[in-house]
Amino acid sequence: MCGEHGGDPRSIEFLEQAGLDYISVSPYRVMPARLAAAHASIRRLKAS
Repeated sequence: MCGEHGGDPRSIEFLEQAGLDYISVSPYRVMPARLAAAHASIRRLKAS
């Protein structure tokens, strides 16, 4: 996934659930996207 949609925290959570492990975002969205990915991973681990 790439572009603005790839940096949206809700999209990142959906992609995590779908098993995708790569997104491409603009440089200013890297840190928020990493944080959203970490949160999504933690939520997935807690749910299982």
